[in-house]
Amino acid sequence: MTGRVGRLILLLALTLPRAVAAQTAPASLTLAEALRLARANSPTYRQVLNDADPANVALRAARAALFPTFGVGGGLGYTGAGRSTFGGSFFNQSSPAVSSSYSIDAQWSLNARTWLAPGQARANREATEEGITAAGVDLTAAVTSQYLNALRATAAVDVAEQQVVRNQEFLDLAQARLGVGQASLIDVRQAEVAKARADVQLLRARQAATEARIELLVRLGLPSGPTVDQLQLTEAFPLTEPDFDAPALTALAMGENPALRSLEARQQASTIGVRSARSEYLPSFSVSTGISGFTQEFTDTDVLVQNALGGAIGSAQNCTFQNGILSRLTSPHPSPNGGIIPDCNAFAGLDATGTQLLPDVQQSLLDRNSVFPFNFSRQPWSIRLGVSLPIWDAFSRSSRISQARAQQDDATEQVRARRLEVAGQVQARVSGVRTAWEAARIQELTQTAAREQLQLAQERYRLGNGTALEVADAQNAVTQAEVDYVTAVYDYHLAVVGLEAAVGRPLR
Repeated sequence: MTGRVGRLILLLALTLPRAVAAQTAPASLTLAEALRLARANSPTYRQVLNDADPANVALRAARAALFPTFGVGGGLGYTGAGRSTFGGSFFNQSSPAVSSSYSIDAQWSLNARTWLAPGQARANREATEEGITAAGVDLTAAVTSQYLNALRATAAVDVAEQQVVRNQEFLDLAQARLGVGQASLIDVRQAEVAKARADVQLLRARQAATEARIELLVRLGLPSGPTVDQLQLTEAFPLTEPDFDAPALTALAMGENPALRSLEARQQASTIGVRSARSEYLPSFSVSTGISGFTQEFTDTDVLVQNALGGAIGSAQNCTFQNGILSRLTSPHPSPNGGIIPDCNAFAGLDATGTQLLPDVQQSLLDRNSVFPFNFSRQPWSIRLGVSLPIWDAFSRSSRISQARAQQDDATEQVRARRLEVAGQVQARVSGVRTAWEAARIQELTQTAAREQLQLAQERYRLGNGTALEVADAQNAVTQAEVDYVTAVYDYHLAVVGLEAAVGRPLR
């Protein structure tokens, strides 16, 4: 699997940058170059390639869920002066205030579902990779088939051109015989009709060849452009006798067919999904901890100082009142100071006049207020442990287990159905390749016989022993035999392409 992932990453690295650059149709094209361009530019294939990154990210996320999560937060606030209500109590804030806060949190939770998630995500990623490989096989089959169709259309043009040449020779011969009185005007008109019919067939064959090239470029993800008729397909496909062994190819397909391997990976993921659904009956554990801090700074320092001054004056007055009481109580038995505070103003933080705060007291007050935004007051550290064990969930867990089992059964049946389909396709297509080969050989013999028949008809007509109708029929027979031979040859190559798609790898 490591090698397969490496090849996938290399493929993405090679193809993604090329899609950004504008591509144009080349002047000539081999099959290997066509496949490379298709992998780099085919919109359909590139849509499948886009599934690779989400699958990789999902696996990383599943693995990361086994570790604690961390978070950092912060905030700024502003509160205007005025009266507010909280919990049925009224609070009066005389000065606007700005505030800031921070928090650093860590959380960790673990249950059986989280523990099984990486295995399920890994199976899903493998299924995605095999799906991409299967899309590559399908792309190869589609491009190769269209490449062969374009070659067949080009060969059909050659056949049509040969027919035009033969009909022109027949027309020239009929006109020459008419000139010497050895043929009638009917022969000439018949030759002209055959020539016109051949010209029309040539036009249609050229149009079909153009359309086949355009369709090939569309499959490659390239624009056709005005020079599509000049595109040269240079790949050669020799006609060789097949020696494919159906049992051996079936066994190979069971291990190599990417669509089948993708379904097998989905089946594995569904099996883990059943275990994951059952694990919901097990307890879950969680741990969380964090630290935080805050600041609050009043923006109207005059109000802050006046409030502090009012409080200090009240403290000084209370101190003076207490001193008076203590002096009367202790007058019969005076003590060194009698518990009396000598200077209540200084005790309360006031100057000698009792109307202003001491400078150092006022400065200390302002310093304590100047905390915004980073002079935080830290909150105590905390940690919380938790264990959760669901007791009754109205059969929701049973429902999820049932759904997971159904998905597993569906995946198992899909794998079984795909195995039967692949085995049947391989067996049928091996037989189809052999049949196409035999048909091509027969059509080759038919083509040779039709050409010999045409030569005899032309020679008989030239000597005056045959008719123009015999020549026309022989020409039509040759054309049909040549068309049938071209069709048989490319049907053989297309059959091999279909067999390779069923197996999931090239066979030649």
